Amino acid sequence: MASKLTRLLRELVLWLSIGAAVSIAVDYFRQPALPQNFSATALQTLDGEPVDLAAMSRDRPLLVYVWATWCGVCRYTTPAVATLAAEGGNVMSVALRSGDNAMLEKWLAKKKMTLPTVNDASGELARQWDVQVTPTLVVISHGEVKSITTGWTSSWGIRLRLWLAS
Repeated sequence: MASKLTRLLRELVLWLSIGAAVSIAVDYFRQPALPQNFSATALQTLDGEPVDLAAMSRDRPLLVYVWATWCGVCRYTTPAVATLAAEGGNVMSVALRSGDNAMLEKWLAKKKMTLPTVNDASGELARQWDVQVTPTLVVISHGEVKSITTGWTSSWGIRLRLWLAS
């Protein structure tokens, strides 16, 4: 019985290692080539507030979450990001090609989400940042990009990335 349990644990560790390696490789190949001045990009939220990513990441790591209302995978990641923001997490979201401000505000209200959001209605910001995959999660600390991941990420994965950046 002990040898069966040992073999099972070994296989579990092997499969987890393979999964982690594949996930890291996918992130590496899909991550955007962010410009040097990424955290200095001038942004404005839906409510007209200016956004300074470098200043927001000075005291604690900032999660920049690039998503879209039409993104199928985002429907699984966005609630985790919204919960983090509701709990006081340092979050800034960028809605990619999701309509005008009024449409986006209506969508957020319908979903009962209060995320600080920048509307990238035309996709120009995503082009500048070379974001080609939604969702894309960028962790910034002290104005410096610490982590980039694309695709589905769990709440624990997001929190772990923020913790590692601090």
